[in-house]
Amino acid sequence: MSMTYYTSDHEWLIVEGDLVTIGITDHAQEALGEIVFVESPEVGQTSQKGETIAVVESVKAASDIYAPINGEVVETNSNLDDTPELVNESPEGDGWFMKIRIQEPFDASDYMSRETYLESLDD
Repeated sequence: MSMTYYTSDHEWLIVEGDLVTIGITDHAQEALGEIVFVESPEVGQTSQKGETIAVVESVKAASDIYAPINGEVVETNSNLDDTPELVNESPEGDGWFMKIRIQEPFDASDYMSRETYLESLDD
């Protein structure tokens, strides 16, 4: 069974066992505007929570994507190389960025539910 969580940095995580799929939220892609390039991490790269793991460039600006968990990048979304606009079209679906295998048990208390995340946008 998979569970979806959100971060205050406007990222989402789908947790399936020790594999976590990561992307940015609809709110984040709206704020960025038209996305023209995604710099993904290398497969095999280690992620440290809070460190820059990817970069998204839009017509407005470049923005860092921070690793929401510790682990190893096991897959990146190669579709974003040729069609970065997938992040705009399907930010919480086909526009995912990477999959990370976590080494330690996932602690859901570090993240928000969708409801809590959406409430935080109103603040």
